Amino acid sequence: MTEPGTTPGLSHAALEEAFASQNLFDGKTWQLSPYAFPLDSELVSVIRQIGKACLQYLEALEKLYTKSRQHKRILRNGDQLAPWVAEYLDRGKPQSLVRHGFHKALSGQIPLILRPDLLLTEDGLALTELDSVPGGIGLTAFLNRLYEGQGDIIGAGDKMIHSFYNGLARLAPNNPEPFIAIVVSHEAETYRPEMQWLAEQLQKEGKRVFVFYPEQVMPLGNTLCADVGGDPQVIDVLYRFFELFDLPNIPVTQHIPALVEEGQLQLTPPMRAFQEEKLGLGLLRHHRLEDYWKENLDRENLYLLQQTVPNTWILDNPELPPGAVLDGPHVNGKPIHDWGQLINASQKERNLILKISGYHETAWGARSVTLGSDSSRLHWGTALHQALRSSPTNLHILQDFHKPRRIQHQHYTPEGELRTYDSRIRLCPYFVVQGEEVELTGILATLCPADKKIIHGMKDATLLPCCELPG
Repeated sequence: MTEPGTTPGLSHAALEEAFASQNLFDGKTWQLSPYAFPLDSELVSVIRQIGKACLQYLEALEKLYTKSRQHKRILRNGDQLAPWVAEYLDRGKPQSLVRHGFHKALSGQIPLILRPDLLLTEDGLALTELDSVPGGIGLTAFLNRLYEGQGDIIGAGDKMIHSFYNGLARLAPNNPEPFIAIVVSHEAETYRPEMQWLAEQLQKEGKRVFVFYPEQVMPLGNTLCADVGGDPQVIDVLYRFFELFDLPNIPVTQHIPALVEEGQLQLTPPMRAFQEEKLGLGLLRHHRLEDYWKENLDRENLYLLQQTVPNTWILDNPELPPGAVLDGPHVNGKPIHDWGQLINASQKERNLILKISGYHETAWGARSVTLGSDSSRLHWGTALHQALRSSPTNLHILQDFHKPRRIQHQHYTPEGELRTYDSRIRLCPYFVVQGEEVELTGILATLCPADKKIIHGMKDATLLPCCELPG
């Protein structure tokens, strides 16, 4: 894959000028390319369907979690109970947060933006995570605008910007001009510039959208307020750009749940910790829940998720009776009865990703990720032991590693010369939830050097919007 047809690319000078005027990621840099990343129409169609499947999956996950907490049977015809599902999803969380997430006022609430992480492999797409508090929203909107005119940019016409706003405004249907606060925590400081840029674009259209630090938001009676130019404004909708583990560092944390439950404040993503656990993908692939997913997902969506979500196991550390085995990877071709047996697995057998499931400061930005086949046995064993020791409060997951395939794309050298490089790619589509539908508003492609095993926004990466090639 290189440039889409004969469409002129952006010059090195034009790209440098565009990024010099907008520091979209605090202190972060990346490589430049003259061309958007091209995707064939068939692949784009699959990605659109993945968005629909992810929405239905989250709806079914809520139903499963609810039945599990209430100790109700999970199948229409059958006596199967699954209390262990809620125990997994609630583990390590403060009871106040768990109670809030289960409150009737939040029933049916789904995060406004869904972003699956998709690796482009030799066998197709691999869906490794589903992020409901994603970074890259403003950046992708900026790139869509910057590269517009290069073929059919996915999200052209500022679709990301307008869909983001419309989704937030719909949360306050009785207010034609809602005051919307995007609250970015200090932990997420890297992403503040892109959200600031996004808010500024909406302010130019007369929208009341502003970015605040947590300490700039204050309670006033039965409302939350934020100061704009010396004038306190009542917040109608709060967009939460902070993780739930970070709540102790958000000064108004004690006020938000009650205001949301009383209907005085609209908040998205909702503070529902069970929606933000990576182990949800392990539940999707869990053999004891196979009939549940068949009953609650459309056949097409279930098949697509089964094809794209890698084998995922929840790394619990239970006491097993003699003769029992774990539902997990095999070692020497045999099932295991103790996760520690994976330490002595061959390099091929430990072609596994180990990462924390959620509700922890290392649960985002690839901080907790260990690739077994790319680690020494000592490092792999240490990571496994740490994961098992923390399982009473923080569960980890194991996931089959699907290596992204090599692609070629043109990039500029730092001197401005054009070169074709081998890369590996991750695609991050951004879907805005609109009731029972989702809208694809852009796809951020992260191209990393081919020798990198784990793809993320490193300084050697290239971040690009995607365009759809004619069918």
